Order: sequence, then C-alpha cells, then structure tokens
Amino acid sequence: MLLIIWHFYSLNDASKSILPSPAGVMMRTITSLESGELINSIVVSARRAVSGFLLGSSIGFALGLLTGVWRRADITLSTTLHMLQNIPVLAVISLFIVWFGIGEEVKIAMVAFGVFFPVYINTYHGIKSIDNGLIEMGKVYGLTPVAMFRNIIFPGALPSILVGVRLSLSIMWLVLIAAETIASDAGIGYMAITGRELLQMDKVVLSIIIYALLGKLSDVISSSLAHRLLRWRDLRGVKP
Repeated sequence: MLLIIWHFYSLNDASKSILPSPAGVMMRTITSLESGELINSIVVSARRAVSGFLLGSSIGFALGLLTGVWRRADITLSTTLHMLQNIPVLAVISLFIVWFGIGEEVKIAMVAFGVFFPVYINTYHGIKSIDNGLIEMGKVYGLTPVAMFRNIIFPGALPSILVGVRLSLSIMWLVLIAAETIASDAGIGYMAITGRELLQMDKVVLSIIIYALLGKLSDVISSSLAHRLLRWRDLRGVKP
C-alpha cells in the first residue's frame, strides 16, 4: 500500500523534484550496485557502526556490572552516569571533533557514546532487580562470588541486558547518520549528502531505505539472539 501511494504521488510533476518514483530509486540502486558505490558505502558504515557498538556496549556492560554488584561504585558513579545520560549526542559533536578530529575516530566515538547508556542502564537495573532471596539462597549454599555471578546474577539480569542491547542497536544507526555528516568521504551518510547537494533525490531516498533495512536487520539479529539465550525461561515449566 505504501509503495502504491508513493508511486501515484510521484506521478505529479510538482512532486517529482522532491520525491522520486519507486522506479527511479530502483534504477539508482542498480547503477549504484554496478559502480560499487552502494556496497562500499554499506561496508564503511557497517564497520563504523559495529566498532562503535562494540566499544560503547562493552564499557556500558562493564560499568553496569560494576555499579550493580559493588555498592561503593554504585554510590560513586551511578548518579553521575545517569546525569550524563540526559546529554544529547548531537550536543557533544563539537567537543568530540576537538578531541578526536574529523576522521574515523570521531564517528566511532559518537556511536559508542550513543549506545553506552542503554546497555549500562539496563545492565544496572537488571542486576538491581534480582530477587534478594536468590542471593541469600546462593550464600546459604556456599556459592563463591564467581559461581554466584554465573548462576544467579548474570542469568537474572540477562533479559534486561538484552533489552539494552536491542535499544542500543537502534540508536546505533540513528547516531551514525549524524556522525557521517562530519567531513565524510564514504558511507551511506556521505552518499545521502552528495545526493542532496547534487539534487539527486533518488540517491537520498535510497540512503534512507538502506538505513531502514540495516536497522531492521539489527533488530532481527538481536531478537534471535534474545530468543536463543532466553530459551531456558520457556522451558522452566517443562517437566523432564
């Protein structure tokens, strides 16, 4: 239905200059694939996104784990980190440019900054929401700290952690769009910028569609990962 509406709207002469037809976008896709521009842009953007995600989510998980299990770290860090959460990523662009320059580092740093907070907050709250009775039971059975973490803390917090991962994957692409407007010479964002400057609206629409498809792919991967890792919750009521 959306494609049909889009097609008929683009037939209007007044609309052609601002919204290309689906056929025009398809032709742009074919020519971009033949020239290698589209594949190269996807590879470059995916590399930036994955690098920033791994960096930001790793730090977020580590700090969420630290503040969740260690009371002194919770008192020292959690309030400050929750305060920093309210800073929009776009507000720190100028600061990041001064710190990291205009190369690949600033783009990865912005993505890392954006994905850090969903993972940190959900890890922190996942650990804090574990039933204290389970912790006491582990102590009664004499579990070591490592065994306590492996058998009680991590499984109990895992659903919340995976929610944070899913949120961070969606934020990852949103931040990358803004990051790739900073002196880029490759990537999907660069393709959209050059299309805008040259009034090639079919290239701009293609860039938007690629971002949407990559975001959907990330969501499917995170959902499948959550289903596999949390399968034990569906089997709790099954008798052997």
